[in-house]
Amino acid sequence: MLKTTPRLPCQSSPTSVSRLMRASSPPLTFRSCPRRPFSSRVSARPPTTLPDPRPAGPYKIQVRAHSCSSSSYSHHSHSQPFGSTTESITMTSGIPKTQYAQIFEKTGGPIQYREIPVQAPGPDEILVNVKYSGVCHTDLHAWKGDWPLDTKLPLVGGHEGAGVVVAKGDQVTNFEIGDCAGVKWLNGSCLSCEFCINGYEPNCPHALLSGYTVDGSFQQYAIAKAIHAAPIPKGTDLAKIAPILCAGITVYKALKESGAKSGQWVAITGAGGGLGTLAIQYAKAMGLRVLGIDTGDVKSKMTQALGAEVFIDFATTPDIVAEAIKVTNGGPHAVINVAVAEKPFEMSCKYVRPRGTVVVVGLPAHAYVKSEVFSTVVKSITIKGSYVGNRADTDEAIDFFSRGLVESPIRIVGLSELPKVFELMEKGEIAGRYVLDTSK
Repeated sequence: MLKTTPRLPCQSSPTSVSRLMRASSPPLTFRSCPRRPFSSRVSARPPTTLPDPRPAGPYKIQVRAHSCSSSSYSHHSHSQPFGSTTESITMTSGIPKTQYAQIFEKTGGPIQYREIPVQAPGPDEILVNVKYSGVCHTDLHAWKGDWPLDTKLPLVGGHEGAGVVVAKGDQVTNFEIGDCAGVKWLNGSCLSCEFCINGYEPNCPHALLSGYTVDGSFQQYAIAKAIHAAPIPKGTDLAKIAPILCAGITVYKALKESGAKSGQWVAITGAGGGLGTLAIQYAKAMGLRVLGIDTGDVKSKMTQALGAEVFIDFATTPDIVAEAIKVTNGGPHAVINVAVAEKPFEMSCKYVRPRGTVVVVGLPAHAYVKSEVFSTVVKSITIKGSYVGNRADTDEAIDFFSRGLVESPIRIVGLSELPKVFELMEKGEIAGRYVLDTSK
């Protein structure tokens, strides 16, 4: 007999690039985490070359009915057979055995929109019925394989997934069935190394990365470590919050790292893209004055509408360095580089104000940060990298969104259209952020 626990609905929208640190010495190693499909859990499976870290079955399943007016679990709805077990999973009814996903078997190979098994969460994990997923430039890098870090293969990409918790392991205490949750870039970490202990869990050498070392959010049902999943307030527009889960958290963290104070100037390169448009809004909400740098009339109008006081078109401005110094009366106090090209990094070191900070966020393949030594020393500038935020940064970034201080300029298309989005991304023709509806 099913026991029904009524819950308040989360609101999903009917209409409407994240960062990986480069390998250093010694190199970081990221481990992938094998998942198990629901349909393969009646009995223990034989040993494999990659042993499953979770206890072998059989498993005990505790079933609870769930309804959420904003969330329908009818993609491939049918009941599943579960045997008696030693591991307890609390779940909603109607979770299918298969789901639709975008997956590629080899680096740069065809991206296939097809059915794959729905995976079972481990003791400390949640299963999220992903409603919407943002598309980040990191997803393109993962597919092309042009970063100095290998991906899991085959791979389901994506790391900006917003949806509803439909199953959870017996060690999960921070989520309940029906809660809204976000699948972030940082899927999990060890929680015990020096970085995790000090609040730098994105730098954990054993981190699990969504859509890179573990399957991500370009699927209808995705798994995340509960401790790192993002709690999303009830009533949130799930399509609009999806980009906050990577782009928003990343630029908010970068602005904090810059040390810029209220009333000071911050320049944002790549201002018209997914990260840039959010960086403008977070900067304004933090009391900063914004100089946007990008190209094209569309991006010029968009960035200024979002709060940039000045826009410099790098394609038509003869001397970007001189212009940036002029319009900010001495150079910006900080520069947030989210552009996916090497040249803006080098130029920002020239026009940043003395004692200012250049923050490197974007990760163009095979690029370097160059700054002439004499000027770097005499101007006393700081050049630093900023990765994604920690759990506290996540909560803060989402709070800005919940209070209406930032909003994602998005365009919603179906999950099946991911290859087309990648084409536009490679051409640099995307203003704002594309968000995938997993039901299409």
